[in-house]
Amino acid sequence: MISTSDFRKGAKIQYKNAPHEIVDFQHHKMGRGGAIVRTKLKNMKTGSIFDDSFKGGEKFETPKLDEKKMQYLYKEEDLYYFMDNETYEQIPLTSEHLGDAMKFLIENMEAKMLFYSGEPLTVEVPMFVELKIAKTDPGFKGDTASGGSKPALLESGLTVKVPFHLNEGDVIKIDTRTSEYIERVK
Repeated sequence: MISTSDFRKGAKIQYKNAPHEIVDFQHHKMGRGGAIVRTKLKNMKTGSIFDDSFKGGEKFETPKLDEKKMQYLYKEEDLYYFMDNETYEQIPLTSEHLGDAMKFLIENMEAKMLFYSGEPLTVEVPMFVELKIAKTDPGFKGDTASGGSKPALLESGLTVKVPFHLNEGDVIKIDTRTSEYIERVK
């Protein structure tokens, strides 16, 4: 059981007979009345996002989700193909299932796939991923003194701001929660 006081971004609850992920939440204390928690929920089966409010202290079941390690294989049109490392079964998912995770996927990457009642719901990538810079403006001598940044296109298709001294072919660490540059990988 999870209470409204335990709500966190990314927490999962069972609501209206489906698993939901908490995208955002705010606790509001009403004068003499009880507290209200306003939430933005994502239905993990359909991908739809909606707002809802709950009374403070209301409790919810935790959805029974199964996790499996999967390997990302390739993208064909709007389908992303993953392979079960144990059975070698291939499972296609749409971009709606993947959400922000698709910005970090590169071929042969390991990821966790969440299942609900045997049906694939979504993919969770690691908190930090290492990606190669595919395209960026070249750095020039003296650029590091200003401490600025420049856009860089990564091998996954994601564009991030990186320090001037980084060049094409460099491998960098990215935080998947914020899509921000963390450090250069040696």
